[in-house]
Amino acid sequence: MFSRKVLTPSLFSRFATTLVQRSVKTTPVSLGSPYAIRGDPSVASGQVKEKMNLFTAINSAMSIAMENDPTACIFGEDVAFGGVFRCTTGLREKFGEKRVFNTPLCEQGIAGFAIGMASMGVTAIAEMQFADYIFPAFDQIVNEAAKYRFRSGGEFNVGSLTFRAPYGAVGHGALYHSQSPEAYFCHTPGLKVVVPSTPIEAKGLLLASIRDKNPVIFLEPKWLYRSAVEEVPIGDYEIELGKARVVKEGSDITIVGWGAQLHVLADACEKAREDQGISCELIDLRTLLPWDRETVAQSVKKTGRLIISHEAPKTCGFSAEISAAIQEECFLHLEAPIQRVCGYDTPFPLIFEKFYVPDAFKNLQAINETVNY
Repeated sequence: MFSRKVLTPSLFSRFATTLVQRSVKTTPVSLGSPYAIRGDPSVASGQVKEKMNLFTAINSAMSIAMENDPTACIFGEDVAFGGVFRCTTGLREKFGEKRVFNTPLCEQGIAGFAIGMASMGVTAIAEMQFADYIFPAFDQIVNEAAKYRFRSGGEFNVGSLTFRAPYGAVGHGALYHSQSPEAYFCHTPGLKVVVPSTPIEAKGLLLASIRDKNPVIFLEPKWLYRSAVEEVPIGDYEIELGKARVVKEGSDITIVGWGAQLHVLADACEKAREDQGISCELIDLRTLLPWDRETVAQSVKKTGRLIISHEAPKTCGFSAEISAAIQEECFLHLEAPIQRVCGYDTPFPLIFEKFYVPDAFKNLQAINETVNY
């Protein structure tokens, strides 16, 4: 695979578009199955709903944010053309080229520009075309955006600053289009880190992120962009940041995940129920920083067992923080060691992706081992 940095913007845009179009065929989500993960039905339950996939729900959230906030701007690589994942389709036509515009292929510049705009009171929605390429902007995000309020004693801030970035496995993305960098940012006080798992969740969480008075890293699971579909409220609503959701109640073991991994975990939980009668309590963390320690701890005190699963490598992945915290709080309630089912400690592979990802069978094995410990 060619390095993105040697491609022209137009060539890279075509390459990335091909990548996401192929992803629809290679990584479907079986939302019609009995164990499908859907958004919280109680969210905006009185509103009219229409069928949306993940990227149209995100598009709807940004459109509402811009309608209600005349300072809001969207910018990034190819966003004026709709973006390679089509999340900004139609927004330039609706709000004009001064509020929705392209930037050069320079993530450090995008982040610095976003911080400057936010510091002047603008609601900045910056897109990093792939989360894998957010690293050139790392210094700007963790040393400038995250510390802006603290270093000025609260006199200045960059609230209303959101960095959107597609993350995670896509079926054939290999080293530079498959990574899950959430743990890097969760180590940074001053940021919030949010990862949605369904279209309903994505819209509500993104609106809450855009309006939050702290800089937010909003990671979008790209293999759900088109394949995750459900009825989504068409109006304005928010889902509170920092609050996890108990997707499925259970009594034998607690399973924690976020983003696209929730669908994998739902599959494993259903197989455990069907094959061995194991009752799994499945929790969608939603927000990783700050994470809802109370909800997870209450569940573990009930079940006595915990598994955390994510695509990112195991060592120093965010599952390690959850494991340590729950060990401290729930030690006397644990019936078995906490297990982490994660990606391997290697660069993300191409032809070996199926072996790398923590699929339903790896999680089912961990469930069996933990319950039968």
